[in-house]
Amino acid sequence: MDSPVLYEADAQGIVTITLNRPEMRNPISDHEVVQALLAALDRLEHDASARVAILTGAGKAFSSGGNINAMKPGGGGLNAGLPARTRGNYKRGIQLLPLAFAALEVPVIAAVNGPAIGAGLDLTCMCDLRIAGESAKFAESFVKLGIIPGDGGAWLLQRVIGFSKAAEMSLTGDTIGAAEALACGLVSKVVPDTELMDAARALAAKVAANPPFAVRMTKRLLWEARRSDLATVLEMSAAMQAVAHATQDHNEAVDAFLEKRTPVFKGD
Repeated sequence: MDSPVLYEADAQGIVTITLNRPEMRNPISDHEVVQALLAALDRLEHDASARVAILTGAGKAFSSGGNINAMKPGGGGLNAGLPARTRGNYKRGIQLLPLAFAALEVPVIAAVNGPAIGAGLDLTCMCDLRIAGESAKFAESFVKLGIIPGDGGAWLLQRVIGFSKAAEMSLTGDTIGAAEALACGLVSKVVPDTELMDAARALAAKVAANPPFAVRMTKRLLWEARRSDLATVLEMSAAMQAVAHATQDHNEAVDAFLEKRTPVFKGD
């Protein structure tokens, strides 16, 4: 069987991570998928040449979220039948994903190529940037199955689109299309389906063109600012700025600006 998650890096430092169960519409709740995605994120974090990543789905769906076929007790999914065991399955399984994304310093772009449903929607919110093809659809659909967002969606979604819209999507379970996702800020751009990966790579190239240390520290500050007060963020900013000023890439950026030339960043 092919790997449930594919990892591909190019010479620009752009990594493409692809959910690879198209025949099942790329569910992410199964243990082997979680482990494969965690392994890809760990590889990404420790790859010094990686500057940015694109996360997408194989086939016609980004991710269907949970594997409904495995949801009944004894079905091999997260529901063990006994609440204490089910709790452990979540904590040692799908809940590791938002923690891994939050710890990751390499920026990730979600290229949403089709439906992103339930945990699939929450997976897009774990990413830093989101663009969508015209056929993309989004739903925080847990309530329609009589369950709640067990993967951190209640924290993630409202930080992307605000409490009111997150509450509407979470309490109704309704599906929205790409145009509405753009209007509420869930995605920053909608493009024709055939142009999605080109648009994702163009956006990734813009990120990859910047000094990698500055990019990684900026991402870390953005995530910390979601949960910290101003004084804490200012303290972190001062410390990180001291590091940034000491890099060769910073010196190169200043020299290139003064010399009116394109800078060449080496990650030093």
